[in-house]
Amino acid sequence: MQRVSTRVASQDANPAAPDRASDPGRGDGLVFDARDVGVAFGSGAAARRILRGVTFDVRDHEFVSIMGRSGTGKTTLLKVLGGLRDATPGSVVRANGAPVDGPPEGVIFVFQDYAASLLPWRTIERNVSLGLEGRLERPELEQRVTEALDMVGLADRRRDYPWELSGGMQQRVQLARSLAMRASVLLMDEPFGSLDAMTKATLQDELQQVHGDTGATVVFVTHDIDEAIYLSDRILILDGDPATIARSIPVDLPRPRDQLATKELPDFLALRRTVYEAIVGDA
Repeated sequence: MQRVSTRVASQDANPAAPDRASDPGRGDGLVFDARDVGVAFGSGAAARRILRGVTFDVRDHEFVSIMGRSGTGKTTLLKVLGGLRDATPGSVVRANGAPVDGPPEGVIFVFQDYAASLLPWRTIERNVSLGLEGRLERPELEQRVTEALDMVGLADRRRDYPWELSGGMQQRVQLARSLAMRASVLLMDEPFGSLDAMTKATLQDELQQVHGDTGATVVFVTHDIDEAIYLSDRILILDGDPATIARSIPVDLPRPRDQLATKELPDFLALRRTVYEAIVGDA
C-alpha cells in the first residue's frame, strides 16, 4: 500500500474556517485520496478479506462519516487512513501526493474508549499537554493547553484528575488534547458511542463548533444515523463481504445546525430514510 501524509499549516487557536476555494496553498484541497483499497486478515488460503476496492476522497475541512453494519470494516478503514494498518498490495492511499510511513503528521485519533486514552495519575492539563512536552517551551505549551481546554469548556477542571470527571468530560479531554496539538485531521472512531443521549448531543455540538472554528478535516465512524446526518457533509456507506463503498450520500443541510430545528427539517427526515435504507436494505 502507498500511504500518505497530510501536512497542513498549524492553525491559530480560534481561526476562522479557511476559505478552501481561495486558498492557493491547498491545491485541489484533497486531504485523503483512496483508490482500490483492500484489507485482509491473515495470509494465504486462510486470509479473510475485510475490504476490497474501496475508493473515495476526503477534502480539506470536510466532515465525512463512515457507516455500515457491524463487521464491515469501518474501524479498519479508519486505521488504514491513519497509517495504523497496512492494506493489501495494489491499494493506494494518498494526500497531496506525499507518501508516508506510519501515522501521517497532523493526524490524531480520537477513540471511543476515552478512559483507556487518559493517564489517571496525570491532571487534566497534563493529559492534554502529553503530546507536546519536550517539543515546546513552557509558555507556549501552557498557552496551547489553556486555549484547548477553553474550547471544550474544561478550563475550570484543569487540575482535576480523569477519575474525577464524567465520561463526557473525559471525552472532552481527548478532544482538547487533539486541539492542543493543532491536529489538521481528526480520525474519530465512535467517540460518543458509549455516552448518554444528552451528553452525546452536547459533545456533537461542541465538535461541530470545533470543526467550524479550526478548519480541521474530520473522518468519523458511527452507528448512529441521526448523529452522522447532523454532523456530516457526506456519509459513506460500507457494504458487502468483503466490504466496499456502496453509497456516498451528500448532506446538504445548512450550518450551523441545531439539535431541534435541524432534526425537524423535511430534508433531515428524508436523509434519515435514505441512509437507513442504504445500510439495512431488505434486512
